[in-house]
Amino acid sequence: MAEIVAIKPAVAEAPVVTRLDKGVLRLTLTNPPANALSLAVMAALKAELDRAKSDRSVRVIVLAAAGKMFCAGHDLKEMTARRTDADRGKAFFEETFSACAALMQAIVRHPRPVIAEVDGLATAAGAQLVASCDLAIASHEATFCTPGVNIGLFCSTPMVALSRNASRKHAMEMLLTGETIDAATAKEFGLVNRVVPREYLNQIVTKYAQTIAAKSSLVVKTGKEAFYAQAEMGLADAYAYAGRVMVENMLARDAEEGIGAFIGKRKPEWTEE
Repeated sequence: MAEIVAIKPAVAEAPVVTRLDKGVLRLTLTNPPANALSLAVMAALKAELDRAKSDRSVRVIVLAAAGKMFCAGHDLKEMTARRTDADRGKAFFEETFSACAALMQAIVRHPRPVIAEVDGLATAAGAQLVASCDLAIASHEATFCTPGVNIGLFCSTPMVALSRNASRKHAMEMLLTGETIDAATAKEFGLVNRVVPREYLNQIVTKYAQTIAAKSSLVVKTGKEAFYAQAEMGLADAYAYAGRVMVENMLARDAEEGIGAFIGKRKPEWTEE
């Protein structure tokens, strides 16, 4: 049986429960019944992501959720309650959307790959959370939507992550209709990588995570950072930038070791240098 080391006590009261096993850090949303992204939940999740940056034992992060729903997005009850503030909640709304933007960018900019394990409904900022992860694997029962338009609140911030995954027309279809799509459609749209039976979801996500965890974390970090950086550039600038990254990568000890191991038909021994 694999040894499991908890980064912090896995108590039910915590909005995010953590578990570290063989380099894979599992972060589980536990804010029933909807795993809504309240300010407290977003702060807890970002704190765990920030903590993992400096933990060399963490090589891959899996983002999952407890219960029947992956994430219902922002806590609308929490937000509505602040309409009685003197500014009708403006300051609180600004704080909420700012915290959400910081969380999503923390996932994209994180030095470790982040995999979403999606079972149940991911709606609005919940779909944004899935789209912000590097990989997403869903069960056949998972569903997705950006339904803000149905309640007078267009999903403008989820749109940022969604439009960077799905094609423009697919993204606009979700945003304009607010309708729920099934997991197969989400895969067709580019929102998830794979759709698998629920009973195998955790097993398959773990296999993906362990496969990546076996790579040089230095090389994975370099590649992830370069992927998102070049995606924002024009073609010529992207090639020039990526070329510089490859030169630096070639000078890394892990590249020398990996290439040598490939030529010598042996397993590489990573130094993370």
